[in-house]
Amino acid sequence: MSEITLLIVDDHPVVRDGLRGMFTAAASGFRVLGEASDGHEAVELALRLDPDVVLMDLRMPGGNGVDAIAELTRRGARVLVLTTYDTDTDTLPAIEAGATGYLLKDAPREELFGAVRAAADGRTVLSPAVATRLVTAVRTPAAPAAVTALSAREGEILALVAKGTANRAIAAELFISEATVKTHLTHIYGKLGVNDRASAVAAGYDRGILGRS
Repeated sequence: MSEITLLIVDDHPVVRDGLRGMFTAAASGFRVLGEASDGHEAVELALRLDPDVVLMDLRMPGGNGVDAIAELTRRGARVLVLTTYDTDTDTLPAIEAGATGYLLKDAPREELFGAVRAAADGRTVLSPAVATRLVTAVRTPAAPAAVTALSAREGEILALVAKGTANRAIAAELFISEATVKTHLTHIYGKLGVNDRASAVAAGYDRGILGRS
């Protein structure tokens, strides 16, 4: 497996040093390309270094994380948020800005490694606490009758998305093309009133489409 390259973004040097040491010591195919202390520096370095994943804190002086996430994802970067904050005012803007995933700093080492690998593969990663808050945040006052029901195939695809399955793997499992998967996802987003995979999963749980016993 090829190396996964990283850009670490955090305003605390001790946190950056700890993360660099962790990924450098891991015999798991990671390489830290650089470090940034704020959002502006993160965008500049990401454009120059082109990392597979930007590991991004949210609250930083001199350029906040949400603005940087929006700019980075607009340019095609994959951003994994790693922060101590899981409030609605932090999680939802980060996801809406395009973050591939959202993890808390108390996550175990192996969970962090797995999240970085998933983000590099384009899969959505949410810590359980963040997923719970996101479900609450996307609740809508719209009457259930106004929500267009998903088709059986759309429900299958949403369930696979909730497991973190990438589009290519979904296509292989369901014996359809990747382009068809993307078309179904567009329809799912429209029916659920969301704009991305993470919000679609949250809406699916909130509306009982996912997680039924």
